[in-house]
Amino acid sequence: MATPKKPSTAAKKPAAKPKAAAAKPKAATAKTAVARAKPNPGKVETEVQTRMKTEFSNMKDKAAERAREAATSGKDKASEALEGFGKILRDSAGQIDEKVGAQYGDYARKAADAVDDFADKMDAKQVDDILEDTRQFIRKSPGVAIGAAAAIGFVLARLVRSGRD
Repeated sequence: MATPKKPSTAAKKPAAKPKAAAAKPKAATAKTAVARAKPNPGKVETEVQTRMKTEFSNMKDKAAERAREAATSGKDKASEALEGFGKILRDSAGQIDEKVGAQYGDYARKAADAVDDFADKMDAKQVDDILEDTRQFIRKSPGVAIGAAAAIGFVLARLVRSGRD
């Protein structure tokens, strides 16, 4: 029987070396081409972050401007409502004099004067001034502020419920 011949290792090695040598330059050029085509990820993220920060800042400014406009409008409406409430109190003072007594009519007039003064002060101030006064009041009297917030919340909840019916 004939024994099979083993392939010589000398023939395989020279054939493998040229392929490997040829493959390395191609791989190196491919990596270089990819590196040239891809932008620097740090730079892209920075540009995107900068753009996002700018957009966020613009949106924040627009929201602040709209909130300020809404607050100014609300301040004007509240001032008008307070003036109307003061007028109602003043008009009711005469009837209170007749039905209950002059002393209680005077209380109604004093309350009407206080409401009118408050409405005038509110008209004279800007929204930013009112916010700053509110902040200072809350810092000085947090308990009163919490109680007032609870009372206002209760009144608003009652108004919303009555509006549904």
